[in-house]
Amino acid sequence: MNKVFLVLALGLTSTLALPAGVTLAPVFGDHMVLQRGIEVPLWGRAAPGEKVTVKFQTQEKSAVTDLGGDWRIKLEALAAGGPEIMTVRGSNTLTVTDILVGEVWVGAGQSNMQIPTSSFIGNPNNPMVSTRADKNLEALVNAAPYPKVRFFAAAVNNKPVPAAEMKWEPATSETLKISSAQLSAMGVTLSKKLDVPVGLILAAIGGSPSSRWVTPQAVAEDAACQESLTKARATYFPEKEQAAYEVALKKYDADQAAWTQLSEEEKKGKKAPGKPNPPVPPGVGRWSVGDLHEEVLKPLIGYGIKGVFWDQGESGAFIRGIDQFTMMGALFSSWRKEWGQGEFPFVIVQKPSGGGCAFDENDPVNGWASDKFQPLPAAPSGNGTGREEMVRIASMYPKIFMVPTSDLGGGLHPMNKFAYGARAARVIQGAIYGLPGEWNGPTLAESRVEGSSIRLRFQHVGLGLVTRHAESLQGFAIAGADKKFVWAQAIVDGEAVVVTAPSVPSPLYVRYAWDGPIPWANFFNQDGFPALTFRTDRDK
Repeated sequence: MNKVFLVLALGLTSTLALPAGVTLAPVFGDHMVLQRGIEVPLWGRAAPGEKVTVKFQTQEKSAVTDLGGDWRIKLEALAAGGPEIMTVRGSNTLTVTDILVGEVWVGAGQSNMQIPTSSFIGNPNNPMVSTRADKNLEALVNAAPYPKVRFFAAAVNNKPVPAAEMKWEPATSETLKISSAQLSAMGVTLSKKLDVPVGLILAAIGGSPSSRWVTPQAVAEDAACQESLTKARATYFPEKEQAAYEVALKKYDADQAAWTQLSEEEKKGKKAPGKPNPPVPPGVGRWSVGDLHEEVLKPLIGYGIKGVFWDQGESGAFIRGIDQFTMMGALFSSWRKEWGQGEFPFVIVQKPSGGGCAFDENDPVNGWASDKFQPLPAAPSGNGTGREEMVRIASMYPKIFMVPTSDLGGGLHPMNKFAYGARAARVIQGAIYGLPGEWNGPTLAESRVEGSSIRLRFQHVGLGLVTRHAESLQGFAIAGADKKFVWAQAIVDGEAVVVTAPSVPSPLYVRYAWDGPIPWANFFNQDGFPALTFRTDRDK
């Protein structure tokens, strides 16, 4: 009996093995940036009951580890500056060097936040990239190092970084190449504008839906998510889905058999068919809810930050019955609750990417990649719900700010990542730090029927509302009670636009830029920002 007890005790000891001395959590280390202006949390591990003392600048804070060996302290608010040294003493002493204090931003989401700079700059081994290389991003790399900018990656090459390999790195030409292109462009631009250190923490995985970044508990506790799930269950017919799955499975088996019979040469040809993907069985997802929250985000939660720079949306939420708008509400509130740092801001990148013309098609930053201005199609026929969803997310949740992107160049992975990052920095400068200058495009504030016309009043007018690339405004559609939309005549009137159409004598509704690609939409403010998609006929 004693032998059994001894074996169990040894097993328990090895499971709860503690470090031989005091340690810091992997997110802390040489070259790190600490957030200025707030209490700064620090934590780590040591033997149970061990006293740990942290000394930084003129502060000295102590804590005693709990029974599990965890310790945590908070430094009082710090001013921007550095480099500094920190010592952490327990039964041993740690020394952390080259620490800066400034602004810390988390870059999160999917591939457009994850892909490194090297994928968008000239590469002799990849002529396709070289001919469409982002020259501004190349200039950013060539001008390195940036002593005030530091990187920390929680995920690399679409995989979580093991704790033992996590580290902060200064922004050199080499580290810039392997770091997120979009996050790098934002961070370097922001650091220059604010003239303070900037720390950039990357937590992004390509192709990831928003549900992978939020815990199951957060979904279960979110009233809007649960309401959506309840509604979805009322219209869920498992028999129909199983029948549809069996049809899809038979097609997959036939396609797979045909693909297997192809020669290797046929499979490698320019027009070779792709290998078929098996259908997903009913009730089975390709991923688990919250898996990336656990594997990538969890080690970062609690680190002092200014906010989150989020680029995700193409993959949606990927939970039956919950749309992206609802899921993002759960994500915003749960991350803020977990971080324990109040209502910090999220800056989200508009989706879909690009699709519209630039204010100036000769602009060296974004004109080279934007869609060229085009005449209006014969009649309004598109669907702008994707663009609208992003505007709703930014307007209906607190402290969420959207980066307008319709004029920055499109595609699944837009090539001009410098323009995307620099635009995000401009939004952050104005919306978060309150620096002067417009940071958004004209946004509908009010719609009022005036006889046979509708007057639209806008926010984010900036230096004034303008028409670009044509003598008159394009992209406004108008309708009466029948909701049959026709192109409208639109005229700028101060901070408003007046729209009419001879064929709609009693107008009620207006839409603007209501489509996926919108190269014909030419409404801007003089600050260079495109007007945001809207419709007044949305059901509440």
